[in-house]
Amino acid sequence: MTLDVSAFIGGYPFRHVDQTGPDDLLRAMDRVGIERAWVGHLGSFLYRDPAPANAQLVRALEPHADRLLPVLAVHPGLPDMARDLDRARDVGAPAVRVYPNWQGLEPAGDAMRALAADAAARALPLVLTVRFEDSRQRHPLDVARDLPAAGVRLLVRADPGVRLLVTHADRAFIEEVHFGLTPAEARRVLWDFSWIWGPPQDHFRLLLRTVGVERFTLGTGMPLRLPEAAFAKLDLLTLDAPVAAALVAGNLHSWLRG
Repeated sequence: MTLDVSAFIGGYPFRHVDQTGPDDLLRAMDRVGIERAWVGHLGSFLYRDPAPANAQLVRALEPHADRLLPVLAVHPGLPDMARDLDRARDVGAPAVRVYPNWQGLEPAGDAMRALAADAAARALPLVLTVRFEDSRQRHPLDVARDLPAAGVRLLVRADPGVRLLVTHADRAFIEEVHFGLTPAEARRVLWDFSWIWGPPQDHFRLLLRTVGVERFTLGTGMPLRLPEAAFAKLDLLTLDAPVAAALVAGNLHSWLRG
């Protein structure tokens, strides 16, 4: 089953984006053959308290529960973080999203370390987003820095049970994190390949060889990015069927099983 781990509904704070509802997302998924998606609320990364956005997300996706799975956002700096983690578990969220670079938090500071421990105790992976847009495209008010690679390395070491799904990372970021981890630590990190260059640079092919096929999974970034871009990378690699199947779902399921 083809599964996208990085899709969104809802408006984007820094520019107008068309077709941001669940029905729009489903049509885009059908266009490229994606069967299920992990879905976040696109604007929640700037909410002081993401709880209202989470409630809106759950209501919007409820009619499509067979295909769209809510990935709730949490803010580790708030006293109700445990409540939000429990809410995520109660609604069947496969993971939770956290945005330390937009929430004014150190990526591996005390609040994030506490979140890592609490999420691990609930068997909830954390989804981290390196960036939403290239720095050359950003609105002048979008001044948050990209997620630093060093923060990811430190966070994966914060708790032996934490699992990190990192989205929108490029080759340099992935190499900086992966080759600074032990093999056991690296197995707890999964990368989507939405931001990795395919041919002619062929960064994706190189990473599959050096980091390992099993460390990557499908993420599109819809609606900010076209889903066809992710599948074009796979098509241009001319992969064997088992490898392609692993990259669009199999690796994710293996990683979730631990």
